[in-house]
Amino acid sequence: MAAATATLSPPPIPVGLLACQRDPLLRELATTAVSCRVSQSPAPPSNGREGKKKKAAPAPTAPLLEVILHDTIIFPEGGGQPSDVGILTSSDGEQWDVVEAKRHGGHAVHYVRLKPKQNVDDALRLFAPGAVVGVSLGEQGYKRRLDHACMHTSQHLLSAVLETRLNVETLAWSLTAAPAPCYVELARGLTPEEIAYVQEEANRLVFEGRSVHVEVEELDPSVKVMSGPSVGIPSDYTGGVKRTVVIDGIDRNPCCGTHLPSIHNLQLFLLPNTEALARSTTTSVRLYFLAGPRLIAHLTSTHTLLTSTAGIMSCGAPQVPERVQQVVDERKKATKRVEDLEAELAAVLADEIVSAPPREGGALVLHRHRTDDSANPLTFLSAISTAFVNKVTEKDSAKPYLVVLTSSPSAQASTSTTVVLVFGSDDKKVKEAGDELKAKLNVKGGGKGPRWSGKFSGVWKDAREGATVASVLESLTF
Repeated sequence: MAAATATLSPPPIPVGLLACQRDPLLRELATTAVSCRVSQSPAPPSNGREGKKKKAAPAPTAPLLEVILHDTIIFPEGGGQPSDVGILTSSDGEQWDVVEAKRHGGHAVHYVRLKPKQNVDDALRLFAPGAVVGVSLGEQGYKRRLDHACMHTSQHLLSAVLETRLNVETLAWSLTAAPAPCYVELARGLTPEEIAYVQEEANRLVFEGRSVHVEVEELDPSVKVMSGPSVGIPSDYTGGVKRTVVIDGIDRNPCCGTHLPSIHNLQLFLLPNTEALARSTTTSVRLYFLAGPRLIAHLTSTHTLLTSTAGIMSCGAPQVPERVQQVVDERKKATKRVEDLEAELAAVLADEIVSAPPREGGALVLHRHRTDDSANPLTFLSAISTAFVNKVTEKDSAKPYLVVLTSSPSAQASTSTTVVLVFGSDDKKVKEAGDELKAKLNVKGGGKGPRWSGKFSGVWKDAREGATVASVLESLTF
């Protein structure tokens, strides 16, 4: 199916002068189609910036169309800002989902994902050149637009304050997916005092309600030389204009994104820490920030978590840090006490094993199984083995021995794990015993020297698995 040619519709308005850029708060627009074709490849998910390594686009789950309109309120990705999503309404009242918008040269291309009941041929007919099309953001699309505009305008404000007040340049920024905080990348870290100062200064300007407007300048297609600061113009950007976003008395910055008409009520919150990034040639830091709907979501979530924690701790919200510290301290003391008691118990159990009667010939060969819900059963079994070796060394270092210790949880199921520890005076016998347990019980493990450890999956029964261990030990000769 060939792409339809734009013969019955006015040419598309270039990126830079689109309705979404002229009035970012506009929710609906009536326009006409310029062209429609089946997409050559699916539009990959985008965050407005390409990573160092491009990932292969996922296989399409439904037909995808590329629709160009005379005008649109669906912003195509650019300037670090992700694409909008929205809805196209054809002349018959059918709604079509726009899952992505991209800039091709100077035109905005809408990627329309067809629903199961929608037909490609019908779409090509309904979006033929000159066809009347309704464009809307929809509820979710408008929330996304408002979030992007808030975060993008906040970034301009934050970067301007950092540069003019602290002489710290913004190297890059990222408009992350909501509700995560966005960040600016800086050449150096900031002290807590500097972060507090920048936040206070930015919000002082917000309180003043500085207005935001856009200045448009014709783009010279031959040289693309423009006055004023510039973040760079894409090499494939054709037929468009240069847009400079101006925050009155604060900042002038070339940008194609959507911005709020004012910074009034645009409360800015900086996370009071920076994240260092080390690269092969440079070192930079990230300063995270929140504003608009993301800040409200963050405060709501944080307050809910704090209130819930206060309820659990049976205290007021201001007392939560103190109560949590008490719980942590008590947990440390309890853990230390458990470790001390386990050490004492390990010594007692080791003494019991040392005192067990040897087999004929003088070698001590035995198996001891425990039912234990210890957080780390192997650590406890290792403590027993260490205490045992110390006691044997004190009594008679020439006495040969081979001991198998196993530990299962009290409640067993098919997914339960029984820990197995083999230790002895002869490295070869230890390895031989471990290999036999692997072969006969499917124990997964290994070892080196006088120790071998592994795990058995399933329900451990003395009459079955225990008997197998006994037969393995019985087959060993010393």
